Amino acid sequence: MSHPFLSEPALEKTILEGLARFPYDGKSVLVLVPDLTRTMPLPRFFRLIVRALRPRVSRLDFLVALGTHSPLDEAQMDQLFGCTPGERARDFSGIGFLNHEWQNPSALAHLGTIPASEIHALSQGMLSMDVPVRINKRVLDYDELFVCGPVFPHEVVGISGGNKYFFPGIAGQDIIDVTHWIGALVTSYALIGTKDTPVRRVIDRASAMIPRPRRALCAVVQHDGVEGVFLGPIEEAWGKAADLAAQTHITWIDRPYRRVLSLLPTMYDEIWVGAKGMYKLEPVVADGGEVILYAPHIHHISAVHGKTIAQVGYHCRDYFVQQWDQFKSLPWGTLAHSTHLRGSGTYNAATGVETCRITVTLATSIPRDECLALNLSWRDWRDIDVPSWEAEATRDPDLLVVHRAGEQLYRLKENQP
Repeated sequence: MSHPFLSEPALEKTILEGLARFPYDGKSVLVLVPDLTRTMPLPRFFRLIVRALRPRVSRLDFLVALGTHSPLDEAQMDQLFGCTPGERARDFSGIGFLNHEWQNPSALAHLGTIPASEIHALSQGMLSMDVPVRINKRVLDYDELFVCGPVFPHEVVGISGGNKYFFPGIAGQDIIDVTHWIGALVTSYALIGTKDTPVRRVIDRASAMIPRPRRALCAVVQHDGVEGVFLGPIEEAWGKAADLAAQTHITWIDRPYRRVLSLLPTMYDEIWVGAKGMYKLEPVVADGGEVILYAPHIHHISAVHGKTIAQVGYHCRDYFVQQWDQFKSLPWGTLAHSTHLRGSGTYNAATGVETCRITVTLATSIPRDECLALNLSWRDWRDIDVPSWEAEATRDPDLLVVHRAGEQLYRLKENQP
């Protein structure tokens, strides 16, 4: 369902009036923002936030909610906030621009523990274990916490945004791994695009332990414009944005396709994030079909997690579940990523045979041997002429070509609520 974009004056008015209602006078404020893997006019939002809050607050800093993504260098930080080299130091002096340090224990604070009984209930019986809740300790240095980020269908939590900026956004590895593995057990296929999920419940429970007020600017964004902006207490703002995203970020398809050419945008610079081109198209790939991730600009699987992925490869959920003793000591978030990209399937422990529902093919600059070793198919991207495939798709009802894949979720109408 399409939705009109907000005009620049309407966008500015909504944000400035919303921020004016927040009780921030004389207080220190930490703003959490996404990294470069999210579509959002953050440079515009950044300037409006600074314009509205800098005269009112005692301190204003920005923290990039990386989760387990790679930290941004100075050039990338400039790109994220839309600044020219030197502009941040010159025009935004006194404002901090910070990366989350998820792998640094000294950068984290322990807020408490969610007991196994609660995890069992929140995860609908998927897991039962005590979960330490650790978060970037900087949150305790401020009076107010403010999330500014987009809301869209997501493979782990169902619909992104809101408290996800705390967990996993600026969290420690314990709860990152638990939430991602719960999502893997449910499967991306089952939960993507759904507002109320076991993962969202765990994230909200952990966020309630943060001893600071949490407010948000939640935006629903397409590549060409902003469809909606909601400001207020974080759960309230996120809920409104999630409802709109569920309408505008899902494309409903009449029937499944045998082949899908998923054209990844350059903001996905590795398969760790580029896999979204699989997650958001998997629901419309027919049994026995193929999704091809086309991204000549991608040269590696993951700068942070590549070693573990090389160790385990890409497999369906049951491959890990039925051999859990072999894999349980590895990072669960990485195992979850493996299952999400490989998709649904079965594993016969007696025969050692894995049967996946669809074929996942990389048409990237990652070498053929590396792809095959990871249990993925490979195709030379040079042999794919995109205009020819687009022309073929107009004649072939079994072929779908998707530009900027990874941003819009595709689902079958037969599963529409």
